[in-house]
Parts: sequence; C-alpha cells; structure tokens
Amino acid sequence: MDKILRINMGGPGGPEIKTEPLGDYAGLGGRAMTSAIVAKEVPPTCHPLSAANKLVIAPGMLSGTTAAMSGRISVGCKSPLTGGIKESNSGGQPSQMLARLGYAAIVIEGKPEADKLYKIIINKDGVKIEPADDLKMLGNYDTVAKMSQLYGNKVGCISIGPAGEMKLGAASIAFSDMEQRPTRHAGRGGVGAVMGSKGVKVIVVDDAGCSARQPKDPDKFRDANKAFVAGLRNHAVTGQGLPAYGTNVLTNVINEAGGYPTNNFSRGQFEGAAKISGEAQAELENSRGGEGSATHGCHRGCVIRCSGTFYDKNGNYLTKQPEYETVWAHGGNCGIDDLDAIAMLDRMDDDFGLDTIEMGATIAVAMEAGLAEFGDAEAAINLVKEVGKGTALGKILGSGAAVTGKVFGVERVPVVKGQSMPAYDPRAVQGIGVTYATTTMGADHTAGYAVATNILGVGGSVDPLKPEGQVELSRNLQIATAAIDSTGMCLFIAFAILDQAETFQALLDLISAFNGQELTADDVTNLGKSVLKREREFNAAAGFTNKDDRLPDYFKQEPLAPHNVTFAVSDEDLDNVFNF
Repeated sequence: MDKILRINMGGPGGPEIKTEPLGDYAGLGGRAMTSAIVAKEVPPTCHPLSAANKLVIAPGMLSGTTAAMSGRISVGCKSPLTGGIKESNSGGQPSQMLARLGYAAIVIEGKPEADKLYKIIINKDGVKIEPADDLKMLGNYDTVAKMSQLYGNKVGCISIGPAGEMKLGAASIAFSDMEQRPTRHAGRGGVGAVMGSKGVKVIVVDDAGCSARQPKDPDKFRDANKAFVAGLRNHAVTGQGLPAYGTNVLTNVINEAGGYPTNNFSRGQFEGAAKISGEAQAELENSRGGEGSATHGCHRGCVIRCSGTFYDKNGNYLTKQPEYETVWAHGGNCGIDDLDAIAMLDRMDDDFGLDTIEMGATIAVAMEAGLAEFGDAEAAINLVKEVGKGTALGKILGSGAAVTGKVFGVERVPVVKGQSMPAYDPRAVQGIGVTYATTTMGADHTAGYAVATNILGVGGSVDPLKPEGQVELSRNLQIATAAIDSTGMCLFIAFAILDQAETFQALLDLISAFNGQELTADDVTNLGKSVLKREREFNAAAGFTNKDDRLPDYFKQEPLAPHNVTFAVSDEDLDNVFNF
C-alpha cells in the first residue's frame, strides 16, 4: 500500500481524482491512518456534514496479505452523532481488495454543489466516477445487486442506504461480504451520513489481477501466521465458543452475570434471554439448514468464523446471523424474545443502512416514551420502517437515541457523547463503564473491551461490581485496541493474545516479518498511545472537556437489579484514564 486515493467531490467541473504518495502518513494503517488524516486535515469545529469534513477509508497494516484475520477496515471522519472524531470498524471484503490494489487510504472530501449522487469504481486500471442518480434511495441490497450485474460477482461494494442519503445520525456504511451481501457495517457514529453528504452512494472495488501483498521475510511470516492461527484455534473463546455459537454466545453469559441491559437499561436480566441466546440461535439455524447457516467468515482469511447466515421459516435467506449486540439491542433491550423478529429488524437495518446498536437503543427509548410497548415486536418493526420511509418520525428515530430522548422528553437515555451504549450495563460491568465514559468515540464497547476481564476472566480477573482496578483495566485495553484497530486485525484476536503469550508474540512476528523490522510489545503500546493522543487532541479542539467523559447521572443513582449496584468509579478516577 504505497498511495492515497484522494477524491474531491466538490471540484469546479465535478468530482476530481488524484493519487498521491503517503508522505507523513507512511507506515500507518486502519485506525492510525484514519485518525491521523482526520486530526491533521479536518477542522475540529466544522459541521460534520459540511464540505470541510472528510471521510477516510483505510485498510489495516496487514490487510491484503495472507495473514489470518487481517481483513478489517476503518472509516474515519468527524462524527455527526458525537461531534468528535470517529473511527468505525467493519469486516467484509473491501479491505483486502483495496490493500491489494495498493491503496492505504481513500480520502473523500468536499461535496457536490447540486443534489447529485455518484458511484466510484476502483480497479487495477485506475479510478472513475460516474453519476448514480438511478440509485437514489435504494436499499443496500438492491444497490449491491445492481453493482454485481454491472461489474461482476467478484467485486466488493462499500455503500449507503436511504439513511445515509438522508444524512441521519444513525446511518452506517455497508461493506459486502464473501457472498456479495451488504451485511458488514461500519455502524457507529453516523459515518454513513458523512458519505451521503459527499454525494457518494457506492464504491465498487475490483482487485482482479492483483496479488497478495508480500512480506519482507516470507519464511518468518509464514511460520508466524501458522503459530498465530494455532493460538486462535487453541483458545476456548476464539477456537470453540465463537465458531459454534457466534458472538451471541454472550447472551446467557451476560444475563447470568446480571449485566444484560433490559427494557432500556432498567434492569440487568431478561427473562426471555434463553429464547434468543446463541445456543438457541444456533439450534434454530442448524434446524433450518442452508449454506453458512451456523458458522461463516465475514472476509477472506477469517479463521474464527463467528458469523453465520439466517434463513426464515420457509428456508429463504433473510440476513446474516444477528450478532450479540444486535440481538440484545432489538431483543432484550426492547423486551423482545423472538429471533425471527430480531432477524427481520437486522435485515432492515442493513438494508436501510442503520447501526443496529443505535437503532435498538433508540427503539427502547421510544418505547419508554410510550410510542410502543416493551415486547411488541411488530411495533418495533413498524418504527424501523418509518426510518426507511423517511417520515418525520422516522427521521427523528434515525437520528439516534439522544435526539429521540430529547424530542419525546425521556430522562433515562443511555448515551455518552451522543452515542448509545451497547449491550453491557456499566453498573454490573464497571470496567466497560469506564470505557463508555472516556473513550474518544462515544459509548463504545469495542474501544476497550473490559468485559473480557470483568466477566470472562480473559487476561486476568477484575471484579465487575467494584470500582477498584477498572481505570487501569480500561486504560490498557483502550491502548491495545487502538493498536489492533490499526493492523486490520479482527478485535476478537484479543482473547487469545491476552491469555497466550506465544500468540501475542506470533502477532508481533507477523508484523515484523511483513515490515522487515523487529516489533516489540512497547512498540505496540506506543502506537496505541499515539492514536489516542491524536484523537483526544482533536476532541479537545472540538470543545470536549473532562465533563464529557461521564455516564448519565442515573447510572450513579439508580441501583441495577439483580445486584442492586450503581456505577461507582469516581469522576476523579475517570479523569486519570489517560494520564499516560
């Protein structure tokens, strides 16, 4: 990856294309790349939907190689949802493809003067931009199907649905999977709205004729990759739990721990959890059959294979296997215990281009406001349909939980920096509460997954119900995560590298063999710190202070059943998370 593709959608004669050398961005990938470009080139106080904001799409450092698990991609911008810097991460095929085409990043800047829509086609012969007004307000599924008809069934697609075109705060960007379905999403932070503001409907990526990126030391790279894969397969989480039951294996675990947010974070256990658990989901999928039903990889090179494919009662494809966060958001958080209804909501979110976490949290807030009853699956489906239709109510809901709470006068809205909390109540999993409060990204479990240590005992053990040790835990995980997000590696590798020293060393050897440099654990730590430093400096310049690194007051005041605990990490301790 030796070049940056820069596209100005606001050129005087229409969109302008140029490629340029990496320059100051040499050696960066994934989140390190997106955050570096946004921090340097985007005015922190700009409006997120203005021409001054930039959308950056970057494969990871190891994407496009034969390294296992290296196909994640980062999307960066100033977030319309949080008002701060954003990195949203996705699987799918395009990361490997862009890397093999030689692009370390795509930077989309400016915006069209007129309300026009475009598609961008990238292949080994270059880049072209064509009008795409015929795709206006199409769902992601129809958009990708049209691209497949035009450009073949081997291309990868990066697209937005109607939510992105309407520039809604919950809008995602879809990345097509190995079956050319728009099922992998950079969901968080409204990145789809920024793509919509640039007038870009879809980016078609074709890496035909391109080979895998080659390491500087092929023998060492091969051996390290073999050891890395062995480590992943030998770990209970990455080698057994996730392949068998997908990410939804967590439902029974978190529910039993009393940290499963139910009915808009009003209690920590859901009586219908067993009906929508990973075990129940796998049993249902296996009974219905179909290719890739219970286990499936989201991109080339995935060996964990935590994804799956969900078929309806008649054996027809409906959606990807709904992941834990989605099952919780549209399930327990809304009081719904019907997997078919949850799968339908997942399908609509993917098609309309919506973050499933934000939408599930929003529907729960709407239920608390009285727009529907908790447990009413049909009502939840109808509310999401409103978003797809672009009605006034739909645009409110599609703007996220914070906006919906304000419009309908709901006090209990589970957001930080305007972004909704995922599927772990911070009162029962206090380490994740520290991450929610302090990450640069708004409430985000992936920014520092303290659940691993608080609940699963991975990387040690810290009591989830007590404040002691949580700041250090979250700090270390946020640093490590920023580094992993820069490599293009799936975050799930963290389970194995936290528990197995030899697997962590294999990862270091993989990167070292590829770059021809000896990487140490300190180098990884320093990379993570540098990413977080840039992001925090951007947010500070955008107007954020330590007062924004807080949970809503009710998490400190309302005890959560069944443990009857409140969030007890002090504000003073939260202010010390980034004292490195």
